[in-house]
Amino acid sequence: MRVLVIGATGHVGTYLVPRLVEAGHDVVTISRGAARPYTADRAWASVDQRQMDRVEMERKGDFGPAMRALNADIVIDMICFTLESAEQLVTALSGYVGHFLHTGTIWTHGYPVAVPTREEAPKSPFGDYGIQKAAIETYLLQQARLRGFPATIIHPGHIVGRGWAPLNPAGNFNLQVFSTLARGEALALPNFGLETVHHVHADDVAAMFMDAIANRNASLGESFHAVSEQALTLRGYAESMSRWFGRDPKLTFAPFDAWARGQAAEDAEATWEHIARSPNCSIAKARRLLGYGPRYTSLQAVQESVGWLLGQGRIKS
Repeated sequence: MRVLVIGATGHVGTYLVPRLVEAGHDVVTISRGAARPYTADRAWASVDQRQMDRVEMERKGDFGPAMRALNADIVIDMICFTLESAEQLVTALSGYVGHFLHTGTIWTHGYPVAVPTREEAPKSPFGDYGIQKAAIETYLLQQARLRGFPATIIHPGHIVGRGWAPLNPAGNFNLQVFSTLARGEALALPNFGLETVHHVHADDVAAMFMDAIANRNASLGESFHAVSEQALTLRGYAESMSRWFGRDPKLTFAPFDAWARGQAAEDAEATWEHIARSPNCSIAKARRLLGYGPRYTSLQAVQESVGWLLGQGRIKS
C-alpha cells in the first residue's frame, strides 16, 4: 500500500520507515527540514522524501488538502500537537484514507490511580502537552466511533535508542547523572526514589505501528500504550545503571523541594514533570489485540542508548 509518514525523520521514524519499505509498501515522507534519520538504512533510498512546513501550511489551510492529494492508503502522523491541527487533517482525509495512525503519549493519563494503568482508565491530564494530546485522542476516537474515521492511536512512553539522550534516573535529561553513576560517585534523588518512569525503545514503537497496520480491524477506533514490559523506579533505575557501569550504588535522598535547590532549574522542572506523572502503563491490550511484544526491557533500551553516548564521549566514566 501507499503509506504517508508525517514527521518521518524523528527517532521512531528512523526505525518505522525502513520497516515499511521492507514490508513492501510505497512510502512517502514529510518533514519540515532536511534532517537525517538517527541511523542510516539503505531503505531510505527508495522513499519519496518531501519537505513541507506544516505549521505555515496549516495557517494558510493548505496542509490537509496537500496530504489528501498524495493519495495515501495509510497516513501515519508523528507530529500532531494541537486539536486544531488534528481537525484540519481529519477533515481533509475523511473518505480518502483507509487507516490513520496518530502518535499520542502516555502523558494523556496525567497522574496514575491504579497501576499498571490501562488505556481505558479515567484520565486527568495536566500541562499543555498532555491536555492537548488528550483532546486529540478524544476527538479521534469520537470521529472513529461516530463517523467511521479509521483512526488508531499509539501512545509511546519515554523513547530511547541510539542517538538519543534517555530520561535518566533523576527524572531529567542531564547526561551528568549517568557520568556520576559511571564514576561511582553519590547521586542525589528526590524523595525516596520510588516514583516511576516508563521507557520504550524507538524500534518497539515502530513495531507497534506495524502491528496496528497488520491488524487493522482490531486497531480501528482504539488506543494502545507503546512501552516496555515494566516501568522503573528512580531508585531501581539508578542502582541498576550503577552496577552496569561496574560500580556499587551510592545514592542519597531528600524531599523534592530540598533536592531541587541543588539542581539546575531546567533539570528540576523536568524531574517534576516526570515524577508528578510517574507513569506505569499496561501493554495487555496491545498484546491481546495486536500481538505486541517489546524486544527491549526499559534497562536494555536505556543501556543501548548510554553505550552509544559513551562511545561519542558525551558520558564521562
